[in-house]
Amino acid sequence: PTPGALLTPALASLSPVAVVGAGLGGSAAAYFLQQHFGPQVQLDVYEAAGVGGRLATVTVNKQQYESRGASIHALSLHMQDFVKILGLKHRREVAGKSAIFSGEHFVLEETDWYLLNLFRLWWHYGISFLRLQMWVEEVMEKFMRIYKYQAHGYAFSSLEELLRSLGGEAFVNMTQRSVAEALLEVGVTQRFVDDVIAAVLRSSYGQSVLVPAFAGAMSLAGAQGSTWAVEGGNKLVCSGLLKLTKANVISARVTGISLHSSEGRALYQVHYESTEGQGSAFYDLVVVTTPLHPSRSNFTFENFDPPIADFPGAFQPSVTSVVHGYLNSSYFGFPDPKLFPFTSILTTDTPDLFFHAMDNICPVNISAAFRRKQPQEAAVWRVLSRQQLDKQQLKTLFRSYYSVQVAEWQTYPRYDAAKALPPIVLHENLFYLSGVEWVASSMEMIAVAAKNVALLAYNRWHQELEKIDQKDLMHKVKTEL
Repeated sequence: PTPGALLTPALASLSPVAVVGAGLGGSAAAYFLQQHFGPQVQLDVYEAAGVGGRLATVTVNKQQYESRGASIHALSLHMQDFVKILGLKHRREVAGKSAIFSGEHFVLEETDWYLLNLFRLWWHYGISFLRLQMWVEEVMEKFMRIYKYQAHGYAFSSLEELLRSLGGEAFVNMTQRSVAEALLEVGVTQRFVDDVIAAVLRSSYGQSVLVPAFAGAMSLAGAQGSTWAVEGGNKLVCSGLLKLTKANVISARVTGISLHSSEGRALYQVHYESTEGQGSAFYDLVVVTTPLHPSRSNFTFENFDPPIADFPGAFQPSVTSVVHGYLNSSYFGFPDPKLFPFTSILTTDTPDLFFHAMDNICPVNISAAFRRKQPQEAAVWRVLSRQQLDKQQLKTLFRSYYSVQVAEWQTYPRYDAAKALPPIVLHENLFYLSGVEWVASSMEMIAVAAKNVALLAYNRWHQELEKIDQKDLMHKVKTEL
């Protein structure tokens, strides 16, 4: 829209704001909107399922375990901030070793010795892992610029503009070509890609090395850096932020948004269904944080001209099985379960392998006395797979088990299906947050997108157009400092 189509500052007192979805995106958006527009802003947050979205927990033997979204990268500055502001704690780390399984044998095993691990990587893959590290570090270093831009109030009206400001056209191209292609180009060997990169991407996205390079870099950064989680469960960040902003959480499913105008400005009517029936309410500003793909939601937009188009792309089905039982270590080549040394098993892209990864998980509340179960004892394992595991497959992985809890998700975008990135601005003051997952999907990416949407909404509302899509920001921010 032309600047004239935006509000003049004289009109700029903001009536209630609607946020659709109370997962991490919705709760972070509510928090940042209040941070920028001020505490007087009334926030209505619509959520059909439950606060926390994918950051859910399951209960086994009266203990809670993360079912997804388990680890947060050390460089996740917004997530670190949330934890600090909310007075939450980092969960105590319980050390464990991982290995990569090919369906027949382990292609790589971690030891307790950092230097020995390096030596093994070097021995197996030569200089590949160093090249990988340099590549990931270069991407992360440029990505970290976003925090400086956001601290100075700069926002971006499209994902392409945001990426361009961080790493130029090269970053935009990283959403269009595969991680395999990018790594082979910097001298990583095919063998390293097949063994190690494939295993990491299967465990994080449930997909192959054909995922775009940017999403791949983010996932690989999480695999090699130090990670952490929130004591009591990562979902506490969502409930905490909503409590902090005193948001009005409305337990209802939003079915659509229709456009009206009042005194020459856009007014959005949010339609919803709850247990009490159907209802609607009017807002000056709306942020949608649930995926708007036909496969995921039947969301309608009415009276928009031009109409808001359907979003291309599909989602990857993914199944989490939380199994309380005895690992069948002989399947992994360890007839004596006492000798099985691994707490986390990644897998290569082998046609016969029916699971992506499995790990021996710790509860979300870890007492000082807590110790991890020995391999011959019954433990709680989280198994990630594309399809639900049948009895035979469970028998392959476990000698016997007490319980199996299954959650099916459409968790991540199917990255090979994406061509163009979804928009952030759907209409003057109607914004879309979840599109960022087509760049990369992690808790921090969603938090960065939430901050961007809040700044974008604020800058547009107050006509601070010089703060939007600025070119040459690195230079500007340096001079401002």
